[in-house]
Amino acid sequence: MLRSDMCGIKKKILLAAIFFAVGTSYCFKSAMTGPDWQLWTNKCLMQSYDSSADPKLKKFEFSVTTDAFIRLRKTYAKGKEEYYSFNLHQLNDLDYVGNTAVGTLQLRTIADDIIVQTRNDRKGDVDSMTTVLNIPVKNMEPERLDSLKEALNYFKSKGL
Repeated sequence: MLRSDMCGIKKKILLAAIFFAVGTSYCFKSAMTGPDWQLWTNKCLMQSYDSSADPKLKKFEFSVTTDAFIRLRKTYAKGKEEYYSFNLHQLNDLDYVGNTAVGTLQLRTIADDIIVQTRNDRKGDVDSMTTVLNIPVKNMEPERLDSLKEALNYFKSKGL
């Protein structure tokens, strides 16, 4: 009689352990992959970009590519275009100036590594280089900013 009770207890403990293992395995997700980081970074930058900071802005396009390039294209109402591009391997620092409602994300490179091109400008088309890309953003919570830093560092450290 005692032996059959011990078998029943062992079965219950084994079942409980299996349910616990299965339940906890659904709670944890594996690390994000490259495409996950790329999708999240593009989504974060598109949602956070504050287009109201420049009332003449007609549209903007952000993209982070799989080969670690970040690109921003701004198109203005009168047809002027500004294009910024650089490889995230050149990223030196990321700063944020502002509060959670509005602010500026500053991407800094080691040297003049950010390509700046203007087209259809009354002053003429200009190609230049700079070390800082200022991005006006809104609704940038500290957790979101930390996650964006982590994503950009992922692309920076990714081998060519």
